[in-house]
Amino acid sequence: MTSVLRAESVTRILEGDIPVTLVRDASLEVQKGEFVAITGPSGSGKSSLLYLLGLLDRPTSGTVSINGVDTTSYGEDELADARLSQLGFVFQAHFLLPEFSALENVVLPMRRLRRMDDENMERRASDLLDGLGLLEQKHKLPSQMSGGQSQRVAIARALANDPTLVLADEPTGNLDTVSSANVQTILRNLARKHQRSVVVVTHDREFAQSADRVVVIVDGRIQPAGGT
Repeated sequence: MTSVLRAESVTRILEGDIPVTLVRDASLEVQKGEFVAITGPSGSGKSSLLYLLGLLDRPTSGTVSINGVDTTSYGEDELADARLSQLGFVFQAHFLLPEFSALENVVLPMRRLRRMDDENMERRASDLLDGLGLLEQKHKLPSQMSGGQSQRVAIARALANDPTLVLADEPTGNLDTVSSANVQTILRNLARKHQRSVVVVTHDREFAQSADRVVVIVDGRIQPAGGT
């Protein structure tokens, strides 16, 4: 199998009068098409680890490689480019721009990357929304859609630039039971049917157990397989 993500001995310390260690010596590898769930108690470092894996934060020590390339020496522009072109993000709050339609929100990452013309960007955005059952909603503003619909738009936006790795932080945390199940199914299918690597932070035990692998983190440390 092909490694899409590799973190080696990653540590993140917040400096200050009393330094706080968010993540301690974490090593993790994710293969192409693998669906990995990260779980653990509140405040254990799950989101901090995800932000390091997604190049949204820099480790104090250790390395994070994306598609075989070590990002340690990357400057801010290179990190931004890697996030835009290779990674997709879904958060608990969908963070859609309220003044833009669903279609326009999905087009935004493509506009920033500039790999295609406007016509093809809009066609791809429509195809992504259609695949998530949202074609009829594409001209609606976020305020005109339900929470579940908005979160599906956020997933379409995460897929806009065809990332090899999708990272999601409590993506079902604000959703009702039906919408939550729908989003869970979509994320699982991204890995199993479309061969994207998916890493999800979740408190939902049932959702986590449906993953290919569950990573448990406690006090900033990844626990041995089978540990707690």
